[in-house]
Amino acid sequence: MNDLSVHFSGVSKHYPHFDLKDIDFELPSGSIMGFVGANGAGKSTTIRILMGLVHQDQGVVEVLGHAMPAQQALAKREIGFVSEDMRLYGAATLAWHMQFIRDIYPRWDRLYAESLVRRFDLKPEQKIRGLSHGQRVKAALLLALARRPRLLVLDEPTTGLDPVARREVLTELMAVLADEERTIFFSSQNTLDVEQISDQITFIDRGRIIDSADKEIFLDRWRRMRLILPPDATLPKFPGIVEIGGSSRLPVLTIARFEPGMVSACTEAGAAVQSVDPMTLEEIFIVNVQSRREKVGA
Repeated sequence: MNDLSVHFSGVSKHYPHFDLKDIDFELPSGSIMGFVGANGAGKSTTIRILMGLVHQDQGVVEVLGHAMPAQQALAKREIGFVSEDMRLYGAATLAWHMQFIRDIYPRWDRLYAESLVRRFDLKPEQKIRGLSHGQRVKAALLLALARRPRLLVLDEPTTGLDPVARREVLTELMAVLADEERTIFFSSQNTLDVEQISDQITFIDRGRIIDSADKEIFLDRWRRMRLILPPDATLPKFPGIVEIGGSSRLPVLTIARFEPGMVSACTEAGAAVQSVDPMTLEEIFIVNVQSRREKVGA
């Protein structure tokens, strides 16, 4: 377990109108996991359990080698947390916040903090209430990163940002992450943000994990195959076909486990292959969710 920063096994939590059920995933140290789900999917509940703020009803949670929630005080020393709705002291300056965090955490890196101030184009003497939303997100990132945490937890950090501010925050975040190896748990409903910075992807929907894999595996194995099917030809059956769209004459196959041999199999069956198209992470997520909901009769 030493090479894992986060380990969830059989984790469940019951609420009157929502259940988090049998959550299993692992985040290897040095990896960046994108945790993707729509509003109400269970992302925030999972993060609260990860942080020890909510106690799971059953299952095992280990964060940085510490059992949660029993050893949460030890784990939190090494966790940096940033959320889009974090509240800093509006009447205080950024410099005041930096000194406050520095007094609490002995691993505060003053030189690194100063470099982040310049990189994020922030002014330490400015009061928090005078910062834009994007600047406040950057300030929160600075306060978390300069502690040099072993694990960085980002909960919807770009939610509510306008497109320019969102691009700016993501660009700066990716530049910071390129500096050194970090372990990051990035929760978001925006698949584009996740796709840019993550190497591991986990999809959650209605309190269940529906898929989890390396990002490149997702992007490599999912394809949309567009065919022309003559009246006398039969549509080939492949393992991993998640969806058949289009029309009977022009079917479109969405395939979760694409292999090059499927193209020749279609040709041999009398179908003409128009194209084999890669899919974006957003398309993969949507098909995953729709497929699961259809299976459970939603």
